[in-house]
Amino acid sequence: MSESSPIFAVILAAGKGTRMKSNRAKVLHTLCGVPMVNYVIDATRPLVPEGLFVVVGHQAELVEAVLPEDAKPVLQEEQHGTGDAVRVALAALEGEDEGILLVVNGDGPLISDKTLGELVERHSSAGVGATVLVAELEDPSGLGRVVEDAGVVRIVEERDATESQRQVRLVNLGLYAFKLSEIRSAIGGLTSENKSGELYLTDVLETIGRRSRAVTYKLKNPEEANLVNDRSQLARAEEILRRRILDTHMRHGVTVRDPASTHIEATVEIGRDTVILPGSLLRGQTSIGTDCVIGPSTDLQDTLVGNGALVEHSVGRGAEIGDRVSVGPYSFLRAGTVLEPGAKIGAYCEVKNSRVGAGSKVPHLSYVGDAEIGAGANLGAGTITANYDGEKKYRTMVKDGVFTGVNTNLIAPVTVGEDAYTGAGSVVNKDVPAGKLAVGAPARAIRESPQRRRKRAGRDGSAKNETEG
Repeated sequence: MSESSPIFAVILAAGKGTRMKSNRAKVLHTLCGVPMVNYVIDATRPLVPEGLFVVVGHQAELVEAVLPEDAKPVLQEEQHGTGDAVRVALAALEGEDEGILLVVNGDGPLISDKTLGELVERHSSAGVGATVLVAELEDPSGLGRVVEDAGVVRIVEERDATESQRQVRLVNLGLYAFKLSEIRSAIGGLTSENKSGELYLTDVLETIGRRSRAVTYKLKNPEEANLVNDRSQLARAEEILRRRILDTHMRHGVTVRDPASTHIEATVEIGRDTVILPGSLLRGQTSIGTDCVIGPSTDLQDTLVGNGALVEHSVGRGAEIGDRVSVGPYSFLRAGTVLEPGAKIGAYCEVKNSRVGAGSKVPHLSYVGDAEIGAGANLGAGTITANYDGEKKYRTMVKDGVFTGVNTNLIAPVTVGEDAYTGAGSVVNKDVPAGKLAVGAPARAIRESPQRRRKRAGRDGSAKNETEG
């Protein structure tokens, strides 16, 4: 077989995973925010496979929904074992007889592209019909044991193993490289004469071994041998992935003060010189700029954070936090929140579906929902937007330079004009004209606002100085 033989990758992802004790297919369980099967798919990509096939079965539609576009799902209508799964995949490869068939279990999220490359290289250089990835483990429980003798490799599933075979610590990791023509020929000879009544892919190894030899390749990095069959193994694998992710960020210039208490999902991006403080959880499509401080105890999901921002003891869900913005402690930014550069959201605030303008402040104890806050505004403590009348939600417009007194209630729909001012405890249910002071419940405009008066005084002073000059 030439070194340039085409590679066809098959991911086995049809099983239910009964030991997970879950209503969800095993390969759909996530590790650091990514479905288990997608880690395996990513590991095959550097080999540039001619075709990438994922055998689906249990909850097929749900599994197909998480697959990347370049992965072609192949349906195994009834789950009769790994041998049947490969048979289904080979049917999808009709007309292809030359090349390498790389078969990988979908429950091995820690496998690396480096290992898969070495497996294929070992297979190609040996010129054999089949190559099996194996590992020697201290605790081989739940895995098939490997017996190799004179070019013949046998895998004995644990449920079918004798007591002496159970003592063997060399195990099968469910990864194989086959000569495509050999696996096509051998797959039809499988039988279900075993305790589970399934077609085991491992049974073809003995057949191929006698015809064109089979060899093993021992895994170099034991971490990658952590297959996931139950929740305990899921947690163990996720911990390894979590640490890998943290190490990658730290090598790229991010400071993580306490890796043991910091959780960053695989899809998160973080700029250099940002500091992540203890107890922080960063998830989904969260992207953080440079020179930020995140945490302690901050939970951001699908949230964009600009450069130089501070977010402490707070929660973000689908929010946009601009450059040099300060958030927290103990604030909640809900979906649709946009904080423009230099804005401040202080302690115990909630912001939802609202834009807060550049340099504006919502210092503490406020709810801002469905609102547009202009630049340079200041919402006093306890200011809230009453955006819901029991049937519909309405928007509140707070223009540039507005100052609201403590405990102001803004009853939407309402507009507070530029440089307007509301007195403490005001209930604003009608528009406040620009540059006016409004007080009372309901609030009414009584005179010019302090900030408009200061601006006018400043203009008059400038004009007087110019005249005297």
